[in-house]
Amino acid sequence: MNSTLQVGVTGGIGSGKSLVCKIFSALGIPVYNADKRARWLMNHDKTLQDQVRSAFGTNSYRPDGTIDRNYLAEKVFKDPIELNKLNALVHPAVGKDYKTWTAEKEEYSYLIKEAALMFESGSHQALDFVINVSAPVEVRIQRVLDRDAFRTRREIEAIIDKQLPGEERIKRADFVIKNDDHDMVLPQVLQLHQRFLKHKKSAST
Repeated sequence: MNSTLQVGVTGGIGSGKSLVCKIFSALGIPVYNADKRARWLMNHDKTLQDQVRSAFGTNSYRPDGTIDRNYLAEKVFKDPIELNKLNALVHPAVGKDYKTWTAEKEEYSYLIKEAALMFESGSHQALDFVINVSAPVEVRIQRVLDRDAFRTRREIEAIIDKQLPGEERIKRADFVIKNDDHDMVLPQVLQLHQRFLKHKKSAST
């Protein structure tokens, strides 16, 4: 495992984990977005593509070779067994990709891995610390409604129901950043940034 400190950032839909990761990135810390990389791998990793086609049919991909996300969503969203089947293919591919990514970043004091399903996938076990970005459910729903015009309230609530409850995330996380529109996010991130820099410095002495 890479000796560089590895920190996870997670949170439910609309919690603001991407905002937190943008701040870490602005501080010069590399951020690996597991969800974006999963989409990239499904479009570019031939082994994963073959596995998805085998599990869900040739219609999983369009004639131009790109993943048909609507088709796959229809297949897996309402069926936990099918969703678990897809995750069992995608999560290991992302894990392998992340390991390659970290191997190229050893000069940094610490790294950030952003993922929505960090606890659910078990990927938190390979990290040194996990930060949960927290916000009340109603605030999260309104943020997603404002951000994603194509989503309905019912769809957002269905996604939240499938994700780990906020209270459970807080219990499992090492640190919590409140993004509830009352507490300022920047000072919380800066405090953790300094803590991780000190941790790296003390670990290397």
